[in-house]
Amino acid sequence: MPVLPSSITDPLWDQCQALLPKRAVAAHPLGCHRPRIPDRFVFDKLLARLVLGGTYQQHADHTCSATTVSARQDEWIANDLFERLHRLALKAYDEAIGLDLENLVVDGCIAKAAGGGQNTGRSPVDRGKSGLKRSVLVDGGGLPLGWVLADANRDDSPLLRPTLEALRLFGFHLPPSITVHLDAGYDSQPTRALLEELGCAGRINPRGQFVPINHTHRWMIERTSSWHNNRGFKALAIVTDRRAVAQDAWVALASAVIVIRRLLRRAWTACRWDARPARRP
Repeated sequence: MPVLPSSITDPLWDQCQALLPKRAVAAHPLGCHRPRIPDRFVFDKLLARLVLGGTYQQHADHTCSATTVSARQDEWIANDLFERLHRLALKAYDEAIGLDLENLVVDGCIAKAAGGGQNTGRSPVDRGKSGLKRSVLVDGGGLPLGWVLADANRDDSPLLRPTLEALRLFGFHLPPSITVHLDAGYDSQPTRALLEELGCAGRINPRGQFVPINHTHRWMIERTSSWHNNRGFKALAIVTDRRAVAQDAWVALASAVIVIRRLLRRAWTACRWDARPARRP
């Protein structure tokens, strides 16, 4: 049974296949070499691990070994495949529906990383165990635009600048006025100075004052963080990869899935054909 519906995996695979470098088929002179495992098999294994978590060995079977999945993933990471896939998904959504870049939200979330490795440190919310922090930037609709990975014990405020630098992806297509919505953890003078330097307005929840989250844009990033950590992708909730490039690749692939899922939903709502018969008076 597929871990994701074909309406999501098929568009992702079509674009992924177009980004893969062309490989020359080398024939063995004796005709006795093993054929190369199809890339689609490996892609399905990566999606399964993204959604279900676990190790490469747990997702290996007679069609594809754990070594093949890991090696092919490293090959695709070297070609910047997952980041380009995420960017193309955002471009498709922006052309079809439109990104809300006038309202941006930034917040950090902490995931478990029991195996340690890069971007990990003592988690302040998990009894000092190893953890990883993701500082995520989303648009006004909650679509992930960029992220920064850091140790779990890093404060959110110093990560704001590198997180907002993900806007370079859009170049000169940014709106003239941008409002950045932040929680009370960013309520400081350096944060306000940074937003003023970048030419952005800021709506920051004041420290010591309760503001219902449904009265602000911040509930959008809470929903996205919930998809990342709890509801959608087990590989992001429990990080087992020790290398930073692999950790970043998983976030990029998950973000591409989120964007494609939202694109299909919005397109269906806006463009569906109403075939219901008209009611008689």
